[in-house]
Amino acid sequence: MLEHGGNLREAAHRYGREDWIDLSTGINPHGYPAPMLAPDAWHRLPEANPELVAAACAYYGAPALLPVAGTQAAIQALPRLRAPSRVTVSAPSYAEHAHAWGQHGHLRTLATYADLDAAVDTSDVLVVVNPNNPTGETIAPERLLAWADRLGKRGGWLVVDEAFGDTAPRLSVAAHTERPGLIVLRSVGKFFGLAGLRLGFVGADAVTLQALADVLGPWAVSGPAQSVALAALRDTAWQRETFARLQAAGGRMRSLLATHGIAATGTPLFHWWAQEQPEAFHGFMARHGIWCRLFREAGRGIRLGLPANETEWQRLETALQAWSNR
Repeated sequence: MLEHGGNLREAAHRYGREDWIDLSTGINPHGYPAPMLAPDAWHRLPEANPELVAAACAYYGAPALLPVAGTQAAIQALPRLRAPSRVTVSAPSYAEHAHAWGQHGHLRTLATYADLDAAVDTSDVLVVVNPNNPTGETIAPERLLAWADRLGKRGGWLVVDEAFGDTAPRLSVAAHTERPGLIVLRSVGKFFGLAGLRLGFVGADAVTLQALADVLGPWAVSGPAQSVALAALRDTAWQRETFARLQAAGGRMRSLLATHGIAATGTPLFHWWAQEQPEAFHGFMARHGIWCRLFREAGRGIRLGLPANETEWQRLETALQAWSNR
């Protein structure tokens, strides 16, 4: 399995602390307050809920969506829907994309964001994370749609992972997924802080959505997950308040890092920067009880999520000051 954030058991095993601040993910630390579930939520097999799909289409602005057990389920299933193809994956980005396409006989190539345009005409599938995880790089929707048209005309795909798109809605191309060749992934886990639900959505043309549903099989998303997500997707007041809070917190994080000489990029939910010796920074912060995300290979660097409260902000600032003074 690939390495991911959120692995606090590893932190405790290696460093022996119990007072951890987990900044290793890009998950909203103030998640949506899950409502009480109906008494039969755990008893019944989960039926497809058209109200959930309607709420998701309204929230994401998409013409049609397929609920999936987190975007990870779609990432693993999409390579199974094509014959061996030439696949270009943006890099560095969420590593599960390249990993999944590499397991099913496809010819996989990694390309920097600067090289993606040149890769369109030599690829059958182009996979882009927008905004990118971990660097925060973005691509204008007009450019993505042009790529999708070029690929779609010859039966290709543009797969756009918008897992962190909630804080940058103008970047989304979900509204255009009725056109062949464009596939968009959206996540309920990040912005809504509900990663444990394992719920996401896929936007694509009807033929692709049906093929994906057939591969994933029945009961792909639990009934409780559907109930909680329906409430979250309909709660526009919470969404507006959370959007504003995250924008403010993201600005605070960028300013804090800049104070300590760190020029970070990212989204309101996480910040990333290239670090000459990321292992040293990661270990130093861990000894202060702060667990951040270490990137060892391509794009060597550090990613920090958001603290949950003022005490955590102050502990982070103290640790950063100690790093600056070391």
